[in-house]
Amino acid sequence: MQKVQVAVIGAGPSGLLLARLLERSGLRTLVLESRSREHVEARIRAGVLEPGTVALLREAGVASRLDNEGLRHGGFEIAFENRRCRIDIEGLTGKHITVYGQTELQKDLGDAVLASGTKIQYEVQEVQLDGLTDRAARVRFREAGTMREVACDFIAGCDGFHGPSRQSIPAEHLRVYERSYPVGWLGVLTDLPPVAEELIYASHDRGFALCSMRSRTRSRYYIQCAKSDKVEDWPDARFWEELRGRLPQELAARLRTGPSIEKSVAPLRSVVMEPMHYGRLFLVGDAAHIVPPTGAKGLNLAAADVRVLHEGLAHYYCTGNRHLLEEYSTRALARVWQATRFSWWFTTLTHRFSEDPFARRLQEAELEHLISSRAASQALAENYVGWGAA
Repeated sequence: MQKVQVAVIGAGPSGLLLARLLERSGLRTLVLESRSREHVEARIRAGVLEPGTVALLREAGVASRLDNEGLRHGGFEIAFENRRCRIDIEGLTGKHITVYGQTELQKDLGDAVLASGTKIQYEVQEVQLDGLTDRAARVRFREAGTMREVACDFIAGCDGFHGPSRQSIPAEHLRVYERSYPVGWLGVLTDLPPVAEELIYASHDRGFALCSMRSRTRSRYYIQCAKSDKVEDWPDARFWEELRGRLPQELAARLRTGPSIEKSVAPLRSVVMEPMHYGRLFLVGDAAHIVPPTGAKGLNLAAADVRVLHEGLAHYYCTGNRHLLEEYSTRALARVWQATRFSWWFTTLTHRFSEDPFARRLQEAELEHLISSRAASQALAENYVGWGAA
């Protein structure tokens, strides 16, 4: 039976980033992933990185391409009532965010982990976690038709909300906090230059819209849609028409449209699992928490989890002391709840959930306060760039 110090379940960005940091700390790690490498690298996800995330990627030695190709943004815009108002996050906080697509980050991490000699086993099935409260844990899985087993000191569950890690914790030991929103996001990826140099969050009577990008030649656009909508309900022509209708006229007039290369509908919800630690298992990223994409906290939260868990594991193997590991859930959740609060606030501020005119007028009043008050703008900017290392 194979033996490693840490088994990482899931080869998404959080799993590979953790594996890379553990390898650089001299720890033996195995990464298990149910999908193929091609599938994982093709997933369209986030593109906004907080400065703390970028710093961690540099620490892991995987930021070379990011530093060369990433787009530095010192602010973003909020649009409402046919106006555009810029939030100067660099002027308000001294920090900036970096736009770099998760698909590219995934490739960088995969190349680095494999080059280091750490093994990533893709397309494994029937993953089972055992011995979580014993002297050693075990992970069983089927690979190429054969059941295999690996023994490990600890397991990092980086396999998302539907993966086996979270489901391996007995229900009586896990408390779930959840809020579902009555809308979804329809996202479109297109190989056209973005409509603006920085992100634009638009609040409109017809619903929310976001103008984003992955590079100077690839754009990512979103509109609020019904939670029940399907991709088939939104041909490209309908999407572009609706997006134009939610943008200030100046932007709508210069929006370039064309065929989409990817399109998806995602429901909006907030979920937090407590604790993020059970015996020898530690939950990381979406396995422990989900936030609405408003404000781009998902990937950044996962990276923050990785930082805290890596510190705990490295400290344990260096000193034999488990106190940082025992504090993992408490330390990680402090940041998780801050991000959950911010994502909830920013979502409710910019989205249209009902036809209630009173609620809409309150939104308009808060948006006016946000752009007219330096203190309010600074609070938004501080939340947007993150809260530093946990």
